Amino acid sequence: MGTKIEAVLFDLDGTLLDTAQDLARALNRLLVRKGKTELPVDDIRKVVSNGGNAMVSLGFGTRIGDPEHKTLYFDLLDIYGQDIASYTGPFEGIKDVLSHLEALNLPWGVVTNKPRAYSDPLLKAIDLQPGCAALVCPDDVKNKKPHPEPMHLACQILGCNPAHTIYVGDHRRDIEAGRNAGMTTVAARYGYIDDQDDVDSWQADYNIDHAEQLIPLLNQLLQD
Repeated sequence: MGTKIEAVLFDLDGTLLDTAQDLARALNRLLVRKGKTELPVDDIRKVVSNGGNAMVSLGFGTRIGDPEHKTLYFDLLDIYGQDIASYTGPFEGIKDVLSHLEALNLPWGVVTNKPRAYSDPLLKAIDLQPGCAALVCPDDVKNKKPHPEPMHLACQILGCNPAHTIYVGDHRRDIEAGRNAGMTTVAARYGYIDDQDDVDSWQADYNIDHAEQLIPLLNQLLQD
């Protein structure tokens, strides 16, 4: 008898959608505005999953608490929000995964630390089919990932049991959140992973190097 699976949840940036180029463009626009040199997209890509604060720190050498850091952070968000999806799209294989979930009659959702003001219009701009059945952002909860609260809220929205839910993410925080919620966790090695990160140390239940590998993994779990 196979594992009971009721839903699949994804992290957004670096797992479901490849947003790095649009985010990198926003940071580089801010750097130029401030008289600084643009950074290579590949360098920015590695820190995207750590959020806007990490991007500002990379570009300007500031840290949270520095007088100018907060201003730069909001400047970055303002620039990004004006052009959120020119180069963003689903990672290769994601559309096939979503079609497979539809064939299995399994809903999918997103749990992200990206604010709703950016997550919601981004998903609408990309218009994945079948559509996202649950979007949980930090605005919706008191505690964001790695706390299990947003994971549990997504399950409430979908009407699924966390123990029968898969969570896929490209950051240690994602795997910790899934584990804290009692979910089956999948580490997306194809995402925005820093060179110094040891994905094996995250102790995810499964690791994948390509989004399409979720399809045979799902089939395996359903049959085991």
